[in-house]
Amino acid sequence: MVVTLTPLPNIPMVRPGDDLVAFLAEAAPSDLADGDVLVVAHKVVSKAEGRVRLLEEIEAGERARALAAEHGKDPRLVQAVLDESVEVLRARDGVLVCETRHGFVCANAGVDQSNASQPGEIVLLPEDPDGSARRLRDGL
Repeated sequence: MVVTLTPLPNIPMVRPGDDLVAFLAEAAPSDLADGDVLVVAHKVVSKAEGRVRLLEEIEAGERARALAAEHGKDPRLVQAVLDESVEVLRARDGVLVCETRHGFVCANAGVDQSNASQPGEIVLLPEDPDGSARRLRDGL
C-alpha cells in the first residue's frame, strides 16, 4: 500500500462563521476521489464553528484559582478547562488531564491557545465532532 500525503495550500486564517467547506473545496486537489482521506485538524473546525473564548471574558472560580496556583497556569484558562470537562483525572507538571463531555481523555480538555486568531483567545473542541465531520464530508 502506498500512502501519499499532500498538504492543502492557501487555506486562509479561519475565523468564526467562515465557510470551512468552501475553503477546503477550493484548496483540495482536483483529483480527490472516493477512498481518499482528507484530514482536518479540530482547531480549524472549532474556529469556523465559533468554539472560541476570550480569556478576558472568563471569571475563574475557586477551584480554578487553586489549580492554577498549584500548576502555574492562568486561572481563567483553568476555568475554561474545567468548563469543558466532566472530570479532572490528573493534574501534573502544569497539565490537567481531563475527560471531556464527549468522553475524550486529553490534556487540558482540548483547550488550546496556540494558533488562535488573537491574543487572549482560546480554542475549544468542537461541540459535536462527529456532526462536524459529517457536515464537512457532505459539503465536499
